[in-house]
Amino acid sequence: MKVYTKKGDKGKTQLLGGSMVNKFDIRIEAYGNIDELNAFIGHLYDQKINVNHKKFLFFIQNQLLNLGSIVSFDGKKDKIKLPKITTNEVEKIEKEIDELEKCLTPLKNFILPSGHPISSLCHIARTVCRRAERGVVLLDSQTQINKICIIFLNRLSDYLFVLSRVILVDNNRKEIYWK
Repeated sequence: MKVYTKKGDKGKTQLLGGSMVNKFDIRIEAYGNIDELNAFIGHLYDQKINVNHKKFLFFIQNQLLNLGSIVSFDGKKDKIKLPKITTNEVEKIEKEIDELEKCLTPLKNFILPSGHPISSLCHIARTVCRRAERGVVLLDSQTQINKICIIFLNRLSDYLFVLSRVILVDNNRKEIYWK
């Protein structure tokens, strides 16, 4: 099978379910942002980080592919079995955040998204996550999306923020406070 199909050469693409839409459709934008986020999470995974961080990022990458499938579905074919994002996945992120925060001091100031290259990469992924979340919220305003998808992305951005702080601790770096 060839990678290129030429189907998108005129600015259209196919949703999961078969509908053809413009490549600037809000659904395409939403899952494109999720795809970009997954690429950044993969870049984080590829860094020299704690194996437990890697395991959790692997879990996140799989969930983002699930989320992309959900968002890309046009709802036209009942036979398509979509993966699910549930409260279990959100709770898993919350538990990971709680565990990571045990080694952190409470925040009293805003911090700058810097301090170590891997920490900065977490912040980049966090901002892409926020964009993906905004895209899914916009899509939800025009068509119904399971609210757990929005909650998942919101919690994921929190996780990435906490991970950025933990990476600084792991690398004996100090947070840089906003002045």
